[in-house]
Amino acid sequence: MSYGAPAPDAGSQQAPVCPRHPDRISYVRCQRCGRPACGDCQRPAAVGFQCVDCVREQAARTPVRKNAFGGVARGGTPIVTTALIGICVVVFLLQLVIPGLTRTFSYAPVFTAGVGGAIPAEPWRMLTAAFLHSPNSFLHIAFNMYALYILGKVLEPAMGRARFLALYLISAVGGSLGVLLLSGPLQYVVGASGAVFGLFGALFIIQRKRGGDVRQIVVLVAINAVLGFVVPGIAWQAHLGGLLAGAACAAVIAYAPRGARQARLQWLGLGGIVVLLAVLTFLGVSLLLV
Repeated sequence: MSYGAPAPDAGSQQAPVCPRHPDRISYVRCQRCGRPACGDCQRPAAVGFQCVDCVREQAARTPVRKNAFGGVARGGTPIVTTALIGICVVVFLLQLVIPGLTRTFSYAPVFTAGVGGAIPAEPWRMLTAAFLHSPNSFLHIAFNMYALYILGKVLEPAMGRARFLALYLISAVGGSLGVLLLSGPLQYVVGASGAVFGLFGALFIIQRKRGGDVRQIVVLVAINAVLGFVVPGIAWQAHLGGLLAGAACAAVIAYAPRGARQARLQWLGLGGIVVLLAVLTFLGVSLLLV
């Protein structure tokens, strides 16, 4: 009497393999799709593991949370702020050990225009100077990096990483533009002060938009503005240029109408500010050459 087909030998059963890595045997299966997943393809889940494909599919279906100004809402460490501080610190250390580095990348208005074959035109210094600091003063970089950290951990989550980075870089160039328009052709400047003042201007606009108290910001800006005129060696021109550029960027970001076109209008507005800075730079060079 037959009671069914004989049981197969254990050796005749195929071992489960990872679909992404067929050469790897895995007895761990994804909790969603049930497929085997090797160690490289396993992702911890609330219960057990999920495969990398299911994790990516779930992430793609999860709606991206946006903040009030259209940026992606993220928690944790402000990545862009931390990266900017890290770059400035590394460059400062390099300034201490590489002779001529400060002179090579610092900014003076004459480098925007150039003087015949004697001094070449190097307009990129308008940005690189913002990542340098006086190698003779630890207080210079310490103050700027502290201010960048305090302001960045507020503004970066509020705006989003990309918008905050654009704000910082445009403010840095705006600071150099202030030096170009309001100082002599051979006034050398270094430091993130222009960009930091741009963040002060941006925080003022953001707080006004939110209906917050802006008196402390006004006091801080006023104190630093006075120091720029009283303490020698401080380029108040860079502070003013950065402040105005940062406030303009923040106004574009904060007051763009919310909705599907918000991001497009913001980036068009920021692009318009960049064009305006380029036009003012051209005019400043023209006046310098007269």
